[in-house]
Amino acid sequence: MFESSSCPVETTLSLIGGKYKTLILWHLAEAKMRYSQLQKAIPKVTPKILTQQLRELESEGLVHREVFPIIPPKVEYSLTNLGKSLMPVLIAMRDWGTSYLRTNRDIEPGCFMVHSNPN
Repeated sequence: MFESSSCPVETTLSLIGGKYKTLILWHLAEAKMRYSQLQKAIPKVTPKILTQQLRELESEGLVHREVFPIIPPKVEYSLTNLGKSLMPVLIAMRDWGTSYLRTNRDIEPGCFMVHSNPN
């Protein structure tokens, strides 16, 4: 999926630039999650897109998928160390968006992105 580029911004966007990829990463920063938990945490994402974006994040080494050999099958998703290294970027996006909403739109942020520790 990843296409080689010497532009750092283009490289970052190629890894996390999907409509829901940053939200998936954000939620996984808190804890391991099952597919159904991610669906509930991101209610606007369709099952097809969630699956596709999880696969892309996994193929880029940002998300780890662990399958437990039980019946019914259990699958958990978590951030890899590489995925965790993106948290300062996501926190900066949250902070910028909060400032923009308050300053330019006179809107209080309406989501609960409260991670304070990037580790």
